[in-house]
Amino acid sequence: MNKAFVREADGEALGAEPEDDTPGGGLPGGSKNYMTPQGHARLKAELLELIDRVRPEVVRVVAWAASNGDRSENGDYIYGKRRLREIDRRIRFLGKRLDAAEVVDPACQLGNERVYFGACVKYLREGACEEEVTIVGVDEVDPGRRHVSWISPIARALLRAVRGDVVTLHSPAGPIELEILDVDYAWTTRAVA
Repeated sequence: MNKAFVREADGEALGAEPEDDTPGGGLPGGSKNYMTPQGHARLKAELLELIDRVRPEVVRVVAWAASNGDRSENGDYIYGKRRLREIDRRIRFLGKRLDAAEVVDPACQLGNERVYFGACVKYLREGACEEEVTIVGVDEVDPGRRHVSWISPIARALLRAVRGDVVTLHSPAGPIELEILDVDYAWTTRAVA
């Protein structure tokens, strides 16, 4: 049976690629896609790398594989076409995210003691554990570096607070009190890779 007629449980044809490249993905409706200049530069570099180097390389492999004859059993051709679809989807996604991005430079907030987008916030959790998070855009989240999205619950609890404030983070385990110890925007002037 031709795979175009076989349906999966979710109603898509087998082999069909889901379209997950909407520019608002991960953002609440009506929200802007805030991004730091560093995050914008990283996404732009990834887009250019895909367009200038990765995609042409895969196209060459697919063209070579197609020239070998029978495409129905040619693994290089089949895999190459699948990889090409993935690359094209990522290129579309990145292009839409960059077009919708509103670049906000946290360095403009230097000296500000209030927590806004781009702030690096040091806080005391439940009066015992000192932690630090940096509030960044949805596309820049990096848990290993403690970079959290501005729409995350912790960022929403911290936003607009000042040093010395005690805010409440509503978590599934119950409310958690966070005392803000320091607000810093200078991390953007240091080397951020």
